[in-house]
Amino acid sequence: MTKAEQVRQVTWRSKILQHASGTNRSVAHTCRHFGISRKTYYKWANRHRIHGDAGLCDRARVARRFPGATPPAVVSKMLYLRQQYHFGAGRITDYLRRFHQVSVARSTVHRLLSNHGVGRLPANQKHRSRTRWQRYEKPQPGHRLQVDVKFLERIPGSRTRLYQFTAIDDCTRIRVLKIFDACNQAMAIRFIDDVVRRLPFRVHVVQTDNGAEFQSRFHWHLETQDIRHVYIRPRTPHLNGKVERSHRVDDQEFYQLLDQDGISDDIHLFNEKLREWENYYNYHRPHGALNGQTPYERLVAKTRADVLPRV
Repeated sequence: MTKAEQVRQVTWRSKILQHASGTNRSVAHTCRHFGISRKTYYKWANRHRIHGDAGLCDRARVARRFPGATPPAVVSKMLYLRQQYHFGAGRITDYLRRFHQVSVARSTVHRLLSNHGVGRLPANQKHRSRTRWQRYEKPQPGHRLQVDVKFLERIPGSRTRLYQFTAIDDCTRIRVLKIFDACNQAMAIRFIDDVVRRLPFRVHVVQTDNGAEFQSRFHWHLETQDIRHVYIRPRTPHLNGKVERSHRVDDQEFYQLLDQDGISDDIHLFNEKLREWENYYNYHRPHGALNGQTPYERLVAKTRADVLPRV
């Protein structure tokens, strides 16, 4: 409604109230004359008595209460996950269900994010168009383990460089992480021995890139343990896509939130913090590629599927 239409409407309703207040004119007579109900007349009269001429304007036809609306506390959690971790609607839905016992539809999360102006990610977080590789996974735990090294930022004022060795199971996405102060075959052998000892299933194949830390000594160390070692083709990091993607998760959800004061110069304390993050990733964090399951839940589901007889 335009401003001119609103003025005409208020003038007409004021005329009705003035007509009823005239001598020898009843409310019933006024309502019959102008073709309105007495209920409508008294509604306008009460509004005019309380708010004056402003009360004669039409009010917004919106419900005053929304019993089915998403609670503000839940909306604030959605906004926090979006702004701090850049989670999408699906990931936010999984987190609310798992950690807050709140079930919200993915479409609802997307609508609320858009309403609050955070429906689009920052430019540095957006997906860059490129050839999309088809997702695959091995059918059983331990059939293939992807191993890689993440180069960490150098400690300010120190010549020490730290390296995060990462192993991720292709099927369940269970990970083993450890930080070393050197990146060579000796450290790679120590790491893979720790991985084989800690994983709850037998490792059949280890897949790595062609880095110097994964050359002959590392290769034959695995072969002597009856574990096959395969290299990906040069310049094809997407073949190690699961471990590469997990490193990006480390940056977004662990390293950028980690207070490194007093930690980065103590490799043992750094490994303790990393072990806490590893446990959270394996046992509590819902994984988008696993339909909201954690890696451990996927392992349990795969184990039960192998144990239960097929009908």
